[in-house]
Amino acid sequence: MLFLKEFAKAGWPAKIGMAVILVYLFCAIFAPLIAPYAETEVIITSPWVSAEESGTLLGLDQLGRDLWTRVLYGARNTITIAIVITLLAFFIGMAAGFFAAVVGGLTDQLLSRIVDIIMAFPTLFFALIVLSILGTSVPVLIVVIAILDSTRVFRISRALAMDISVMDYVEVAKLRGEGLWWIMRREVLPNALTPLIAEFGLRFCFVFLFISALSFLGLGIQPPAADWGSMVRENAAAITYGIMTPLVPALAIAILTIAVNLVVDWFLRKTSGLRDEV
Repeated sequence: MLFLKEFAKAGWPAKIGMAVILVYLFCAIFAPLIAPYAETEVIITSPWVSAEESGTLLGLDQLGRDLWTRVLYGARNTITIAIVITLLAFFIGMAAGFFAAVVGGLTDQLLSRIVDIIMAFPTLFFALIVLSILGTSVPVLIVVIAILDSTRVFRISRALAMDISVMDYVEVAKLRGEGLWWIMRREVLPNALTPLIAEFGLRFCFVFLFISALSFLGLGIQPPAADWGSMVRENAAAITYGIMTPLVPALAIAILTIAVNLVVDWFLRKTSGLRDEV
């Protein structure tokens, strides 16, 4: 309720961003009910039939499937997997970062060097190699991207926890004999929560775009499952004939990314004490 009261005072960019996010989530959750056809159902065995000729909202894709249906299921698949990956990445990264900062010493150095080694490789290049070896099933995709993204979460979590762990109230908790898990959960996490929530939104955007990029390259969510990145790749040839079909999933990716960033920007301004200009 407090969040809703504060958000009611937000400027119009944040409200528009939140409205867009809610629409996307609604479409992702209720895609089977909203979609007029099944995810892989072929309507006409002709590629890129226009909306007028096919009697559909957005026309047909390269295999004669309803593009609107594919977009809805693409939201369901892409957004769900991106949320799961981001949550897993934050669980791994926050736990490791807090643990390294509070314990310190050799443990901190060991975890930090492991993270440095992983981050030394370009993320996309590293993911392509690992996915080429292990396969492109959804569980493998989730684990690989979550581990790669957790390195970024580890760095910010460790930096925040190092600043918090030297505070008097943390020292008092240690003197009381509180355990490591209690200190991380009751002292470090609440005081690091605000920047981590903002980081969660930014990391979600990165993961969302990263999944789409992998799918565009053929190593993300595999056909026949709908995914916006693979939809752009599969329909890319339509541009040659002046057909705008691949721009529909590309636009869906761009709009969601902008919407999330608008809400994150408002949240950062709110927590930093700055006032909205509009």
